[in-house]
Amino acid sequence: MKSPFTKKQLVQYRERLEVLIDELDALDSMTKESRRPVELDQTTQGRLSRMDALQVQAMQEATADRRRSEKARARAALERMDAGDYGYCVSCGEDIPAKRLDHDPSTPTCVDCA
Repeated sequence: MKSPFTKKQLVQYRERLEVLIDELDALDSMTKESRRPVELDQTTQGRLSRMDALQVQAMQEATADRRRSEKARARAALERMDAGDYGYCVSCGEDIPAKRLDHDPSTPTCVDCA
């Protein structure tokens, strides 16, 4: 399939996707410490502090899951680009409008199929 975008547009989308993946990897590295298991030793912290730490850990894990999902979407978009399918809806095959991809270059679907 011939891409509905120019080579210049594809290069710009690729760069944005690669930067997004790099930024998400950097965020994962920075928050790794806050996702480590919480100590259950009451001598080092009280019950409420431990509960707070568990809550923070759960929120960080949920955020990390979202980042993994975003990275997977970005990588899938790069794979579609390499296969020549980027810019086409994976559900209906219609062109995804440039404005939609400008907003989120990893989106796999058109507005109607979203």
